[in-house]
Amino acid sequence: MSVKTIAGVDVNVSEEGYLEDMSQWNEEIAKEIAKEINIELTDKHFEVINYLREKTEAKETLTIRKVGKSGVVDIKGLYKLFPKGPLKFSSKIAGIPKPTSCI
Repeated sequence: MSVKTIAGVDVNVSEEGYLEDMSQWNEEIAKEIAKEINIELTDKHFEVINYLREKTEAKETLTIRKVGKSGVVDIKGLYKLFPKGPLKFSSKIAGIPKPTSCI
């Protein structure tokens, strides 16, 4: 674990850059992380992000299939919003731990 300054806030991150403490997250941090991976966040991105945060807080396991069946976004839409790693990048931006289904 190391400390990284994101959007002017010192946060604890894993060696892969995921926040270690969900409570340190805010929308400005999300925007900054997204910017680092060349994603410009829209309202639809935040719908997915909020869904991921809710499910993580409820201790539910996240998978691409589960997000695709959530009613928030389908799998194709998830790939469009977060190319090259939809669950990996959406989770990082959402400030949640890396899902176990991600390599």
